[in-house]
Amino acid sequence: MEQLVNISKTQVVMAFVATCIETTARTLGVGYKEVYDRMNRVNMIEDYIYPCYETLHAESRENLASNLIECLKTWEEKQ
Repeated sequence: MEQLVNISKTQVVMAFVATCIETTARTLGVGYKEVYDRMNRVNMIEDYIYPCYETLHAESRENLASNLIECLKTWEEKQ
């Protein structure tokens, strides 16, 4: 019999953040480390992805990647 493992909401959101980074990297054709570094540089993870989890996780991966790329480019231009 399979046993279910309970994980916290924080763990679920952090897994989603990782998915956001990987999906964005795949769409851009670059490594996840580069995308993480770029997002981290503009505080996009803490100021956008993490607090907007409820809205963002409902999007398709294609729409999510497009949204995140647009946001990342916009935030980088403002720096």
